[in-house]
Amino acid sequence: MSTKTLTIMEDAYNILIENKKEGESFSEEIRRLLSKKKSKKLIDFFGILDKKTGDAMVNDYRKIRKEQIKLTKKRIKELG
Repeated sequence: MSTKTLTIMEDAYNILIENKKEGESFSEEIRRLLSKKKSKKLIDFFGILDKKTGDAMVNDYRKIRKEQIKLTKKRIKELG
């Protein structure tokens, strides 16, 4: 496959560096960023949260879910 040389501003280069995935070439990154795919794969979101944030979100979800179950049971009891 042939190659082309591009000249870009340093700030644009830094943005590419920041968003480049490990082991990904610049060509792959540019294709990924410019892809017109409307649906995302779950794997695309892997690693966007640090462990602490992810754990906090899971705990919050569990608390909310537990409260919703409690409210649902209460409503069922009131109806029955």
